[in-house]
Amino acid sequence: MAEHGAHLTAGLAANSASGRLSIFEVVAQDTLMLAVRPAAHHLCKVLVESNPARYGFLWRWFDEIYSLLDFLLQRHYLSRTSASFSENFYSLKRIPIGNGIRRWASQGLPRAQHWRSLLMIIAVPYVKVKLDRLFARLREEDDYAIHLPESSRKRLCKAFLAAYPFLNMGWEGWFLIHRLLYIFGKTHYHSPLLQVAGVRLANLTPADLRSFEQKSSSVSRSPTTTSVVGKLTAAFGKALGGAAVTLSTSVSVGIFFLQFLEWWYSSENQDTIKSLCSLPTPPPPVHLDSLMNDDLPRLSTVCSLCNKLRTNDTALATSGYVFCYRCAYTYVKRHQRCPVTGYPAELQHLVKLYLPEA
Repeated sequence: MAEHGAHLTAGLAANSASGRLSIFEVVAQDTLMLAVRPAAHHLCKVLVESNPARYGFLWRWFDEIYSLLDFLLQRHYLSRTSASFSENFYSLKRIPIGNGIRRWASQGLPRAQHWRSLLMIIAVPYVKVKLDRLFARLREEDDYAIHLPESSRKRLCKAFLAAYPFLNMGWEGWFLIHRLLYIFGKTHYHSPLLQVAGVRLANLTPADLRSFEQKSSSVSRSPTTTSVVGKLTAAFGKALGGAAVTLSTSVSVGIFFLQFLEWWYSSENQDTIKSLCSLPTPPPPVHLDSLMNDDLPRLSTVCSLCNKLRTNDTALATSGYVFCYRCAYTYVKRHQRCPVTGYPAELQHLVKLYLPEA
């Protein structure tokens, strides 16, 4: 086992030395953006539930708004670091295939690879999400809707429902095959989207890091632009860069928080949550012993306040005792507590009891 582990370690070291990334690195950066979208969707849901009139449009147009913001973020990183947001987070960069000119990461990608990368990063996930939701909606309608005589639209929807699971399986299998080929060293692309974009992933080199520092220092030493358009462009660039840095810093904390929530609500942790939340019923007040013997009526149909047969029976939700409505209303309004147990109570805790006629 030790020798086998040594061979694995040596293989990983050789891959690192040759500039080839491990499967764990590339899968980790893929998973990062997959975790950001559900977090943004949950935040949107919280905002909409707090004020539907103001934030309702966020829920209706969430996919479009998220794709637009993602487009601005990814375009900024691709033009500045030759990598997407998640790839830059893991210190990776995209290298153009078939380009003999050596480029630093700070120079960005060539125009063709830049726009093809944006298309693969933004458009493909957007279309995939829309198709998944369309399939879920049509399947729900097909299961619960009233089946009318078939039309051309109905036949088209049935064909889509029948074919989409196989298309989705083929899509996922395409990605799985690329990852297996990448693990065994048969291809440079762990994802077919990278191959379509004409790029591959690699680690940032010390020369790339120095180029980033030189670029930032040259920007800080550049003379101040006097034109209004130049000032607005510079301010927008600084704001976008600051937002990108803030997002990059907060994502590391956010991912930990999301993993904690996932663990907290996992099925394995439900028993622990139930044991913490299912607290025992508190014991009755100590002074009830004397009340039971002296002040409380012997008959269950007698009100303990007026010592007469109850009329218009009303229970107090905080304690469960039953009184006449008039007696309970007057006492609770004056003392704000239960007359038997002394538990705090309000008028809204009075519950009318509808008993069957004797």
